[in-house]
Formats: sequence, C-alpha cells, structure tokens
Amino acid sequence: FVSFSWEVLRFLLSNLRWWMEEYKFDGFRFDGVTSMLYHHHGIGSGFSGDYNEYFGLQIDEDSLVYLMVSNYILHTLYPDCITIAEDVSGMPALCRPVTEGGGGFDYRLAMAIPDKWIQILKEYKDEDWNMGNIIYTLTNRRYAEKCIAYAESHDQALVGDKTLAFWLMDAEMYTNMSILTPLTQVIDRGIQLHKMIRLITHALGGEGYLNFMGNEFGHPEWLDFPRKGNNESYHYARRQFNLIDIDHLRYKMLYAFDRDMNRTEDKFGWLAAPPAFVSTKHEGDKIIAFERGNVLFIFNFHPSNSYTDYRVGVELPGKYKIKLDSDMAQYGGHQRLDHNTDFFTEPVPFNNCQNSLLVSSCFPTTKKQTEQLLIIHFLK
Repeated sequence: FVSFSWEVLRFLLSNLRWWMEEYKFDGFRFDGVTSMLYHHHGIGSGFSGDYNEYFGLQIDEDSLVYLMVSNYILHTLYPDCITIAEDVSGMPALCRPVTEGGGGFDYRLAMAIPDKWIQILKEYKDEDWNMGNIIYTLTNRRYAEKCIAYAESHDQALVGDKTLAFWLMDAEMYTNMSILTPLTQVIDRGIQLHKMIRLITHALGGEGYLNFMGNEFGHPEWLDFPRKGNNESYHYARRQFNLIDIDHLRYKMLYAFDRDMNRTEDKFGWLAAPPAFVSTKHEGDKIIAFERGNVLFIFNFHPSNSYTDYRVGVELPGKYKIKLDSDMAQYGGHQRLDHNTDFFTEPVPFNNCQNSLLVSSCFPTTKKQTEQLLIIHFLK
C-alpha cells in the first residue's frame, strides 16, 4: 500500500472501523508488522536490540505513521479494543501509547517462543535441555511492553509441520491414546511435557496467552485446506473437537489440564502481574522455579531424577499449598503428590530471595521412572 496517499489511508482506516461497527470485533492482530516497519522488510536483517537497527533511513515512516494513526483511532473510538502486533524485530515502544510517542499497540506476539519449543524438540535430547536458554527465550521482551505468549503457532498446525503433541508422540497418537491400552513411554512423556510446556509458557512468557484451536487438547493432526496439491480434499480442513468427548481417550486429560490452568490464572491473575522473578534455573537438576503474582511455580524437567528436601527461594514468607498439579490422575499424571501437605517458609536466604522452603515428598524417590516429568505448582 502507498500508505501516505490520502485515499489509501482513508480506505484502510475505514476498513478498521467497518469491522468494529458491523461485526463488533474485539480487536485486530496486525499481520506482518515487521515487513511494514522497514524498507528492507526484515529480509536478511537480524535484530540484536541495538537502537541503530530501529532508528534510521531503513524505517518506513509512512507505514509507521499509518500504524500509529490506526491504533490512535481504534483506541479513541473503541476504548476496549485490543490491538496486537506480529513483530519479530522488537521495535522499541511499538506497544506503548501513541501519546507517549509509541506505536500504540496493546501487545506484541512473542514469536520466538513457539520456535524455541520446536527447536528443542527437534534437536535436543531431554537430558540436554538448557534451562537458562528456555528462561531467556520466555522472558526476553521489552520492559513495560506487553506480549502474547504461545507454545505453538498456527503455522505448526498447518501442513508441512507438526503440532507440539505430534512432535512429542508422533504416530503413537493413532494407536496408544486410549486408556484401554497400556500407557507407553512415548505417550507418557508426551502428555507430561505437553502440559509443562504450556504452563511454563503461560506463566512466564508474557501478559497474555494464545492457544490455536485444538492444541489445548493435543490435536493429533495438522490443518490442510483444499488445494491442487491434495486434490481439493477437505479431509484435514477440520479440528476434531469430538476427541475430548470420547471417555476412553487421553485427549480429555490434556484438555482438563488446559481448562484448569486457565481457571487458576483467572483466580490468581499472574498474567496481569509484573514479570516473574526466576530464582532457580539449575542445569544439572533441570529445575526451574520462579514467583509471579504471589504464586510460586516449580518445574522438574529432569528425565529421571527425583528430589526430596529440595530448597527453593521465595520472597513472601508463610504457608504454601499445592493448587495446580500436572501429576494428578485426571490430567494423565500418576497422582504421586500429597495435596494435604503444607509447605512453610524459613528465614533462610537462598538464590537471592529473603526466604526459602524445602520441597519434601513432592518429588518421590520411591518409584523413579524414565521421563518422570512433573510440575509442582504452589500458591500461597
């Protein structure tokens, strides 16, 4: 678009208002914002965060002004409207109000997160997962600019790639997702990791959470729309929501966890809380622990190790209880945790926290299994 042309600008802005007025949209995701912001369209250019990459002759000022005007008009006429930028460059202030000189968007899509999870599943063994790199990817966002986190994108659900569930469990999803058949190591590992990846992304990755339809229950197949390459077939142009209604399939367990994860966030509001403080990212133990919104999250990503009396740093003193536990049987877990246990802090500084507590009996040592992957989630 020649966005500096009066008629073009009027056409684009009128489109936004028409969808808001006629269809009562909640807002817009602006696609390809990186391509719009720069004359080089982001092609062949890396972004390290240096401000010289964002301010100079490479900026398409006309497109930037169009985005600012669009956001200003939308938020002025429709105060509850939400706008989201699909931007991989990290343009400073893109998600700050226009009145502050920003781009006016409410959120930026955290596009590096789903790419990181796919890279990990493709390239690394479980024992080689780098806790620090996972934390860096989940928390690498500009201060005071909100992000939408997501564990997998729509591109991964389209033909040519795989969903997280399919990367984790692959062909066994067709034969071993029934509770009437023995639980295999592949399915067990896949179910546990699928839950952990979603929760840590939800809790640490941003100020909003995005789920592509069907992925909340580990949809086994991709999307493919009718085209010449598939003889105009509609076979994969669907989402099989019926899978969660079949009692003997494990998809209902993945869905139940997703439902309760979101309900727990509704109650405690960690997405609206300031960014998390990560106190533990232990490469040897494969333990990640962090606090956000008065909630303490603990993840054990080790493929075989369990721990007792594991010390974790916390800021807020008091009693902690388990409120969300991915190891519950209803979520496809092994029900190894005692939810009646109370965890009391001690005035023992640990990992840059004023207090700490010992996690006892939550990482069982009596029955170690390959791929024993748990989420221990405490709420004060």
